[in-house]
Amino acid sequence: MRRLLSFTCEAAALGGSLDEAGGSTGLLIVTGGSQTRIGSHRMFERLAASLVVAGYPCFRFDRRGVGDSDGEDPGYRESGPDIAAAVRAFRAACPQLQRIVGFGLCDGGTALSLFGAQAGIDALFLANPWFVEAETDAPPAAAIKQHYRDRLMSVDGWKKLLSGSVSYRKLLRGVMKVAAPPPADLAAEVASALSARSLPLTMLLARRDNTAIAAADVWSSPRYRAIRERNPEPIYIESDSHTFARAGDEAALEGAVLAALRA
Repeated sequence: MRRLLSFTCEAAALGGSLDEAGGSTGLLIVTGGSQTRIGSHRMFERLAASLVVAGYPCFRFDRRGVGDSDGEDPGYRESGPDIAAAVRAFRAACPQLQRIVGFGLCDGGTALSLFGAQAGIDALFLANPWFVEAETDAPPAAAIKQHYRDRLMSVDGWKKLLSGSVSYRKLLRGVMKVAAPPPADLAAEVASALSARSLPLTMLLARRDNTAIAAADVWSSPRYRAIRERNPEPIYIESDSHTFARAGDEAALEGAVLAALRA
């Protein structure tokens, strides 16, 4: 059964949705960007509905200033109090809970990485997490690098290059972007938070999504070595959709989340 709930965060009334089940492990869904708790193409609502059938209660919420919630949107970097308030509301509504897994898409995953442990989350599930700050309307450097590597390894890519149909100005901008030093330093901030609390972590990546490509590049870096060693390798879905909207993505997402809940 699905219930609508209201709870408070720093005097603001927040809207939440609880899909009830009797299990002792529950999923708290933290949205990315300024998305509401329904999610793009209703992905969070659909995910919750499928998991509750398997016995896992699910809680979704709108942070302050988003959707049904009062107040001003603090953005993901200041959303720690919202996550903590949602955890308290989830536990109050489902007193049987012994373990809460936090699911975060994009910068929802970043927020969980930074604030999940102190909020009372027991494990993390990060879907296409935002680990690298990028310029407005520009993909991260790792995604640009992957794009040009794929083009130069294909016959069609070389044909376009040699025929002059490739924009050399655009190519030069891409090369300069890749060669530039990485921006400081969201990746280091996330690494520090993950290292300090050592929560179990599962990462799901859409292989051709720009944000996921950047996250995979960060994950393989030296500063994440200790985190990698105590967690499983990322799970990949063969998709370019940041919100897992392609055919077959939804089933793959549900399967991966179920496996994490059962772990």
